[in-house]
Amino acid sequence: MGIIENINKLFDHRIRLGIMSILMVNDDADFNRLKELLDVTDGNLASHIKALENAEYIKIEKQFIDRKPNTRYSATKMGKAEFKKHIEALEKLIKK
Repeated sequence: MGIIENINKLFDHRIRLGIMSILMVNDDADFNRLKELLDVTDGNLASHIKALENAEYIKIEKQFIDRKPNTRYSATKMGKAEFKKHIEALEKLIKK
């Protein structure tokens, strides 16, 4: 496998890459903020969030703010480590 062994297939899609990029530089982000930053539909964002959640790369916190539901997402320790490995692998590939 060599140089590409740490490239994570889960981060291949631009929306999942975008979600993780946002969560790496922010403690958390809510659904609407992710949707706005990534310019995607509710359903599209939800399916990519689910894939990252199933891999335990992000965690979800649901709460109510002024009686309105609010869902916040943050990267898990494992998610941050895997994303960092992915980015480092891409950087090595580019430098070759």
